Amino acid sequence: MDWWMEFGRYTVNVTLDPETAHPDLVLSDDRKSVRRGNTRQNVPDTPQRFDTYPCVLGSEGFTSGRRYWEVEVGDVRNWTLGVCKDSVRRKGRITLAPEEGFWTVGLWNKQRCLALTSPVTKLPLSEIPRVVGILLDYEAGKVSFYDADDKSHLFTFTDSFTGKLRPFFGTYSEIPLRVRQVPAWN
Repeated sequence: MDWWMEFGRYTVNVTLDPETAHPDLVLSDDRKSVRRGNTRQNVPDTPQRFDTYPCVLGSEGFTSGRRYWEVEVGDVRNWTLGVCKDSVRRKGRITLAPEEGFWTVGLWNKQRCLALTSPVTKLPLSEIPRVVGILLDYEAGKVSFYDADDKSHLFTFTDSFTGKLRPFFGTYSEIPLRVRQVPAWN
């Protein structure tokens, strides 16, 4: 448990960036949760906004250090979480893969959990996580994913990072994904 308690030193307060949110997504007023809306939002089609895949970025960008945050996925059937380069393409078809600047894991139909490598890596999980912890270690070139409830490791990407990285959230669900305050570390 000592290694897990150390994560608390790296906790960051992640909020969602409405300027990047796909028009089908609705953010909460506190910018801590995102869900698919019933109708398309009337928002400007700016260069920073995703227009094909229903996703949104965190407002915070990281260019160094270790950062940790957690996302409640609960009963959401389809989600994608991780980090991406601030400079990723946001218009048209995008490929969520490291060579395109995305380091993400996802769940499909509440059954298949995958690391979006090239080709994808199926994650052999005995249980689908309800809370996902994400640890970015910029200098080490690692993005690690954890089941934050049972503190088990899900997957780690290893790469070399340049430029700003931002938290990434994707969902097709009307049930919200929620960035949660990391519980007390004692």
